[in-house]
Amino acid sequence: MTVHQTIDTTGAEAATARSRPLAAMADGMQAWDLTVDKFLVHAARWHPDVEVVSCDVDGETTRMGYAQVLERSQRLSGALQDLGLEKGDVVATLAWNTRPHMELWYAAMGVGMVCHTLNPRLTPEQLASMLDQSQATVLAYGAGLAPLAQGIAAHHPGLRLIALDEAQAGDAAVIDYERLLASGAPAEWGGFDERTPAGLCFTSGTTGAPKGVVYTHRSNYLVTLRSVQADSLGLVARDVVLVAVPMFHANAWGFPFSAPATGAKLVLPGRVTDGARLAKLIREEGVTLTAGVPTVWLGLVDHVEASGEGVPSLQRIVLGGSGCPEALMNRLEQSLGVRVQTSWGMTELSPTGTLSPPDAPARASGVTSIGLDMKLTDAEGVDLPQQRGVVGHLKVRGASVVNRYLGAPAPALDAEGWFDTGDLAMIDETGALTISGRSKDLIKSGGEWINPAEIEEIVGAMDAVSLTAVIGRADDKWGERPVLVVELRTPVEDEAFRAALKGKVAPWWMPDHIQRVDAMPLAATGKIDKNRLRALYGQG
Repeated sequence: MTVHQTIDTTGAEAATARSRPLAAMADGMQAWDLTVDKFLVHAARWHPDVEVVSCDVDGETTRMGYAQVLERSQRLSGALQDLGLEKGDVVATLAWNTRPHMELWYAAMGVGMVCHTLNPRLTPEQLASMLDQSQATVLAYGAGLAPLAQGIAAHHPGLRLIALDEAQAGDAAVIDYERLLASGAPAEWGGFDERTPAGLCFTSGTTGAPKGVVYTHRSNYLVTLRSVQADSLGLVARDVVLVAVPMFHANAWGFPFSAPATGAKLVLPGRVTDGARLAKLIREEGVTLTAGVPTVWLGLVDHVEASGEGVPSLQRIVLGGSGCPEALMNRLEQSLGVRVQTSWGMTELSPTGTLSPPDAPARASGVTSIGLDMKLTDAEGVDLPQQRGVVGHLKVRGASVVNRYLGAPAPALDAEGWFDTGDLAMIDETGALTISGRSKDLIKSGGEWINPAEIEEIVGAMDAVSLTAVIGRADDKWGERPVLVVELRTPVEDEAFRAALKGKVAPWWMPDHIQRVDAMPLAATGKIDKNRLRALYGQG
């Protein structure tokens, strides 16, 4: 049967219709909003029995298939609505990487609520300030975090608390998670615009006061599609993914979305992520890929080397959050028999920016993929005439890049729509990005700049060094002078550091002081805390 479409036009309109027969076909394809609930729905339908494994404080595991996780999450959505929450309301979470936390993510986002993840390593006052901005009315907290949740609630009368672990619910004023979930009827997900806010995460505040970044469903969806490409994470359904990067830190780098999107088994380690616990989980669950900051993997490789217990299933480790010493990358690859993938990203990028391909050497910060554009400028924001092989200020733009911080009066972009990352970087001839340091970390000595990242890279390649950082110390004559801070595996004389640097950096870049520490101070996100180091060792 032939279907004819009649267009009632005359004159010029008729001519236009004849010359452009598709002009009126804007609805030629289905409207299918890119919302994150579709990831879990997909996993439940096509990979119903693939497990989400979750650990409690004692290391005991529970496991549920994606179909059951979906059913529980949709009932939880209904229960949240019964509490009076509606589309656009904010649900805050203060929790570790567990299945209940993931269920709450999807329950809130699936009906258009906003999930505001809070970092348990911050103070009640800091977290309460963030809630002042997000206006969350509900706070769900995880194991061991009841005192912190109560401290936040003291600043927010009327804030309702949900205990994600049933054993904690001894206070009548606290809502028990499992009872709440059981009370709800399954809610229908979706049905709203893909530009609806889905999540809120505050930056770590390393360059000033923490700023809120609002993720939309669309930005989360598109960055997930970018991340699972073959030259990026390359996740497939047979993978088993252990997520060591916290869910409160920039969406756990998107793994709670990308794992169900591909049907991969998901392992959530809970509160404890020491080397012994991670090694046990990797062996027992057959983990093939894991991700986190370098300090986490330092603990794992230390344990494996000391115990002799291998992790034979593990194939890849994705490193991010901060620069990783080359010596540590070599240890991971040699002692664990894995491929290391280095990455770069920011909270403002949803959060992934670049990733080294699975089959490429992991020595740069990786390459970009479709959806994120990059360029280099000088300090005044003028594009460098040569974009390859030179160091410049890195700017980015794309569908998953922040446009405006929460509550900010103006966009966080320049006049041409580019976001200044605050990083110094170089792009080589193959397109691989290397982060050369943070512009705020540069040390000005005698009117000239010293780049700490270059010193850190050289010292970090020494086998005896676990972690290293370079900060500026106030100096009456030069303004600032570099201080080298090291956490060591074995003793090293000062002269060995200077010998390693000699001929590789300018003589006046040589650190005036070398400070050994038993344990490098870490910020709330697991990165080296340079603010703390400056407070301890940066005064003249």
